[in-house]
Amino acid sequence: MSNKPSIVLVHGFWGGAAHWSNVILELSRKGFTDLHAVELSLNSLADDAERTRKMIAQQPGSVILVGHSYGGAVITEAGDMPNVVGLVYIAAFAPDAGESAGAITQSNPPAAIANVVPDSDGYLWIKADKFRDSFCQDLSAEEALVMAVTQKAPVGSTFGDNVTAPAWKKKPSWYQISTEDRMIHPENQKKMSARMNPRKVISLAASHASLASKAAEVAALIEEAAAQ
Repeated sequence: MSNKPSIVLVHGFWGGAAHWSNVILELSRKGFTDLHAVELSLNSLADDAERTRKMIAQQPGSVILVGHSYGGAVITEAGDMPNVVGLVYIAAFAPDAGESAGAITQSNPPAAIANVVPDSDGYLWIKADKFRDSFCQDLSAEEALVMAVTQKAPVGSTFGDNVTAPAWKKKPSWYQISTEDRMIHPENQKKMSARMNPRKVISLAASHASLASKAAEVAALIEEAAAQ
């Protein structure tokens, strides 16, 4: 029986739980056996936070919550549960109270913002022919194609959903900055990470999809958080 905490992985916009595939394999090699990846609806922050809380509640012991992209807003909203012992942000939003992912984005728009377009139903998509350049320029064309075709579009209004009580104000946190990120401006990542007073910040020369392109480094940060 492993004495390691459960790891709950929370994906972001334009992806699903499978975006964590490379990190899951790296963590498994490190001896983590209690691994979970939440599948979010991306319909609202409230729904996604509630789904994550249910996953956390199912774990028998301590939990490390890991959020990528919008998943950072989700763990910020859902992370103040008694068994959560740490929050790890991977190129992620970490809103303060009354703040949304959209407001953070508008304050310092990222390089690829023009490649995000709404459809007639109100879902936001990254243009398929611009997906690699926008989201994962450090992955192969084949990997980017799969991500583009399987992208999970959020309801546009989710961008405006405000965090209520940020868990990072109470829980130990770790943050990975992607310095070549075109979806969340690296300067925004630096600001968000600095204000949460994290245990550790690492910077990787990576795209927004650092969880795929730099999985070993991401897994090592998660392992460090789990060993606190």
